[in-house]
Amino acid sequence: MTTANGEFQVIFMPSGRRGLAPSGQSLLDAARQMGVDIESICGGRLTCAKCRVCVEEGNFAKHGIRSSADHLSPAEAPERALLARAGDTGDPHAPAERLACAAHVTGDLLITVPEESRAHKQIIRKSATERTIDVDPAIRQVYVEVDRAELGEHRGDWGRVQAALAAQWGLGDLRIDLPALRRLQAALRAGNWAVTVLVWNEREVIDIQPGYREGIYGLAVDIGSTTVAGHLCDLRTGTVLATEALMNPQMAYGEDLMSRVAYAMTHANGLDTMHAAIITALNGLAARAARSAGLQARDIHDAVIVGNTTMIHILLGIDPRELGSAPFALATRDAVDVKARELGLRFHPGAAVHVLPAEAGHVGADNVAVLLAEEPHRQDALTLLVDVGTNAEIVLGHRDRLLSASSPTGPAFEGAQIRFGMRAAPGAIERVRIDPADWSARFRVIDEERWSDAWPAAGDRDTPPESQPRHLAAGICGSGIIEAVAEMFLAGILRGDGRFSDGRPHPRLVWQGKKAAYVLATGDQTANGQPILVTQDDVRAIQLAKAALYAGAKLLMNRMGVGQGDLVHVERIVLAGAFGSYIDPQYAMLLGLIPDCPLERVAAVGNAAGDGARIALLNRHKRDEAAALARAVTYVETAIDPRFQDEFVGAIHIPHASDHFPHLESRLGAPLPRAAAGDGDAGRARRAARIRNRAGDAHP
Repeated sequence: MTTANGEFQVIFMPSGRRGLAPSGQSLLDAARQMGVDIESICGGRLTCAKCRVCVEEGNFAKHGIRSSADHLSPAEAPERALLARAGDTGDPHAPAERLACAAHVTGDLLITVPEESRAHKQIIRKSATERTIDVDPAIRQVYVEVDRAELGEHRGDWGRVQAALAAQWGLGDLRIDLPALRRLQAALRAGNWAVTVLVWNEREVIDIQPGYREGIYGLAVDIGSTTVAGHLCDLRTGTVLATEALMNPQMAYGEDLMSRVAYAMTHANGLDTMHAAIITALNGLAARAARSAGLQARDIHDAVIVGNTTMIHILLGIDPRELGSAPFALATRDAVDVKARELGLRFHPGAAVHVLPAEAGHVGADNVAVLLAEEPHRQDALTLLVDVGTNAEIVLGHRDRLLSASSPTGPAFEGAQIRFGMRAAPGAIERVRIDPADWSARFRVIDEERWSDAWPAAGDRDTPPESQPRHLAAGICGSGIIEAVAEMFLAGILRGDGRFSDGRPHPRLVWQGKKAAYVLATGDQTANGQPILVTQDDVRAIQLAKAALYAGAKLLMNRMGVGQGDLVHVERIVLAGAFGSYIDPQYAMLLGLIPDCPLERVAAVGNAAGDGARIALLNRHKRDEAAALARAVTYVETAIDPRFQDEFVGAIHIPHASDHFPHLESRLGAPLPRAAAGDGDAGRARRAARIRNRAGDAHP
């Protein structure tokens, strides 16, 4: 929609940055104006083709726009020729590609910037964790010597292979996959009647190769709402050969799960579009991982994929609309085995994909994978597992009982819905400290070890280039906004209800009517020369997200009887997920993101869902264990629990309106302030100093 000034809404994904661009402005200039770094080696001279972007088509109700390739100036001959030379995907369903330097805005747009076009590539922290895994994969590679075909003996070559497998390996009642059957006779004769056979799950022959061969490989994938991570493994040794990760391309169709369900419901080809997007992404991820290991994607013989229920439905091409409203019915709760080729995945022709089972409508295979990895069902201590993401999955329990729930935290923890929010990329503010005496801030950005107060002064001509920071501040990522809000509370800038303190005028506070904003980074500390603010709306978005998570955990705690009798608190908290790995537990508790617990028993475990997928890939018996776990967990439906709203309202406060945090206060050496009250600058300074000393990063 055109504004009075002839400007249009332009939204860049996956960063989520948005703004108004004047009619006729190039996409490249609009992106830079909004702090979105797009690669452009030639500086817009139409020679490098590095600034390729994709135009998403359709009505995007969440953003309030209709985006179309027609909302850009027509591509002229030089641009079309350069795009052709750069290579076409050949996918008729793929979004229209343009060069950002040559395409000029003429209407509202939703633009996806592919990974290869980003000047600062996303840092997706989903590496594999060192774990002890008994290796017993579903794929078995066996060498057999087969009876030769003879005149008058009519078993057929497959019958002879079956007999050899039964006699030499005890493998009976096997079927053979059609592509393997087509290769069978040539392989037998090329190998002089000795072949290597690949058997899946003791049930099916998926390949026959002449002579003796070695090498079986598998891929474990965690499809998150925001990111996709895959581990390519040697199925014989269990070694992780390569790890690859990328942004989920479905972000263009909705940042949260309900937005994607709505997209599937409101667009005739919405499901097909999102399904094609994730399949293309998985093929690209597999190809990169294989290339890193000196292999090819067709060498991937088995795969395990996990994700939340919406992601799995879309992966399998199942309409997710039933997940959008009560009773949140799944198409199936059970594990699924399907041929990779049926999904369009370009793995080995006979490769299977195993999808772990789900627990309920909004607690899916990814949470079951976390249970496999962290094994709360084998623990005596009452453990709270929190997989922090766009949709937070929560499990509470021990060896006798497990409860689970899902809380719609939204994308605020990942930098979305935050005015200066961004994904974790170089230049993103990820750590924050605020002086409670003068409210000055110092911060650290990704890919720069020094804190901002150690940077040379802006404009200092005597500073050699190597002493300049590698990156100035470009925005705030999830861990940064959590620490910023918690530090603002510690310093007295924010009250317990999340509102800015209005009794102390300060140059760091900018007021617009009744709403204030805190200047976190000044213009000389930022990449575009404009200050980075934490606004009242940012604080509110974080409050809503953390309240949803805390309320879900509190419902489980109430059902488990925490706070009654001898069970006065959770004994252990595990923060899972890529984002959970970079939250400082003390700041998470100070904010009220997690309940009280001995802080030394709060641990971040990385991408536990990906690790669980890897465990199921390397050990076929763990797939049966996953099925048993999914049935054993009692799911608590937060959406219909009448107490959820009460818990949510209490959890809006920082850290909480009524719950106490004795373990945290013991660390701080002072009680936390309640509501609007505090204990003066001295008390705030003592608390801030203690929490920083515990974190090991006090100001020198």
